[in-house]
Amino acid sequence: MALKTAEQYEDSLRKMKFKVYLMGELVKNPVDNPIIRPSMNSVKMTYALAQKPEHEDLMTVKSHLTGQKINRFCNLHQSTEDLVKKVKMQRLLGQKTASCFQRCVGMDAINAVDSVTFEMDQKLGTKYHERFNKFLKMVQGQDFTVDGAMTDPKGDRGLPPGKQADPDLYTRVVEKRKDGIVVRGAKAHQTGAINSHWILVMPTVAMTKDDADYALSFVAPADAEGISYIYGRQSCDTRKLEGGEIDVGNRQFGGHEALMVFDNLFVPWENVFMCGEYDFSGLLVERFAGYHRQSYGGCKVGVGDVLIGAAALAADYNGAAKASHIKDKLIEMIHLNETLYSCGIACSAQGHKTASGTYLIDLLLANVCKQNVTRLPYEIARLAEDIAGGLMVTMASEKDLRHPEIGKIVEKYFKGIASVPTENRCRVLRLVENITLGTAAVGYRTESMHGAGSPQAQRIMISRQGNLEQKKRLAKEIAGIKD
Repeated sequence: MALKTAEQYEDSLRKMKFKVYLMGELVKNPVDNPIIRPSMNSVKMTYALAQKPEHEDLMTVKSHLTGQKINRFCNLHQSTEDLVKKVKMQRLLGQKTASCFQRCVGMDAINAVDSVTFEMDQKLGTKYHERFNKFLKMVQGQDFTVDGAMTDPKGDRGLPPGKQADPDLYTRVVEKRKDGIVVRGAKAHQTGAINSHWILVMPTVAMTKDDADYALSFVAPADAEGISYIYGRQSCDTRKLEGGEIDVGNRQFGGHEALMVFDNLFVPWENVFMCGEYDFSGLLVERFAGYHRQSYGGCKVGVGDVLIGAAALAADYNGAAKASHIKDKLIEMIHLNETLYSCGIACSAQGHKTASGTYLIDLLLANVCKQNVTRLPYEIARLAEDIAGGLMVTMASEKDLRHPEIGKIVEKYFKGIASVPTENRCRVLRLVENITLGTAAVGYRTESMHGAGSPQAQRIMISRQGNLEQKKRLAKEIAGIKD
C-alpha cells in the first residue's frame, strides 16, 4: 500500500493510543472529539486529493527509493520541478481547507534529515543515513503522516540548553543504553502531532560541545509509551461544541497545535539519526527552516485565496462591490497574495542538488519568502476585515437566527442586498472572522508571524545569505574603485 485512502487514514488513527489532555481532561477518542476532529479532516484531505486523477500530478510522485507511486508529502525532492510542485500542492490544499493541513512539517523534516545524515556519514563514518532510508521506505510504503518536531520550550532565551535552571527545557538524551537511548524534554507548538503516525525530532538550535546531549534527532511512533500531549487552545474553539455550523465559520476543517512531552521515552538505536554530533545540528536547523519557510509561500497563499474570495462575497452581499475603494482593496489583496506565491515559486525554481541527491531550495529566497509572510497576510486580513464591516464581530449567534421568535428580527436587520438570504451573509462574515480572528487564524495570521521561526530568525539568515561583500565588489567595479 503506497497510497492510503482518506478512510484508511482515519481508521489508522483510531487504532492508535494517544495520551492527549484537552482542557484538563484526558481525551478518550481524539478522532471524534468535536474540537480536534476538524484538524483531522484537514489532514484527511491530503489523502483524499491524492486519489483524484485531476490532482494526481501535484499530489503524487514516483519514489526514487522504491519506484512506487507515493503521496508527495512522503517524497524527497529530486528536482527543482519537485520543489515547485510542492508549493503548488500546498496552495491547492490551502484552497480546499482554508486552514493548516499539517503534513508540511514532516515533509520538510524528512528532506532536511536526509541530506544532513548523508553528509554526516560522509564526514564522520556514522550509519545514520542508512537508518533514515529504512525509516523513509516504511513511511512511503504505508503513506504515514510524519510530524516534524523542532521547537523546544527554550526557557530563558539568554541561556544555552545546558545552562538552563531546568535542563529539560530543551529535549535531551538522559541515558545511553546498548539497545538505544532514553529521552526527556518537550516540543512546543507541535502542528498536527495528534493526527500523525510518527514523530521526527530534530534539534531546535545550533549546539556547541557543551550541549552535545541536546544535539539529537530520532523518530518514534506518535503514540509511543512515554509521549503525551497537552492540546493548545485556539480562539473561539469551544464554538465547535455548540452543535451549529454558522458561528464556527469553517465547520469542517481546522488545524491544531500541542505541547508534546517526552517522559523518559525509550528510542532504539535504529531510530536515532543524530546523537551528540553537535557540529551538524546547526545545518539541520538551517535546512529544515529553509524548507519550511518555502512552504509558507504555498499554504498561506491558498488560505489567502479563500479569504480574498470571502471578502469579495461580503462586498457583494453588502451591496458595495461596485465601489472603487472596494475594488482597489481586493486588487491589493490579490497583489500581496501573489507576491507571497512568487517568492515560494522563486526559491523553488532556484533550488540545487545536495550531496545526497535531494534538492534544497535557494535559502536566501526562502527566507525572503517567510519574511514577507510575517507581514503581508496581516495586511490581507486587515483589508478583509475592512471590506467585511463591523457586523463580522457584532453579529448575533446562529441560535438567535434560528429562534422561532427573534429569528425573524435577526433575519430582517442583518440583511444586505435583497436577493441574498441573510443566512448566506452571516456565513461568509463568520468565515472571514474564522480566518482572521478565530481558530483558522492560528494557521494563517499568527502562524504567519511565528511559524518556521520568528521574523528575526529570517533576518539573520538573510544577512548570512545576502553576500554583502560581493555586492560591494560590484559597486567598486562600476565606480572604478581599486583596492
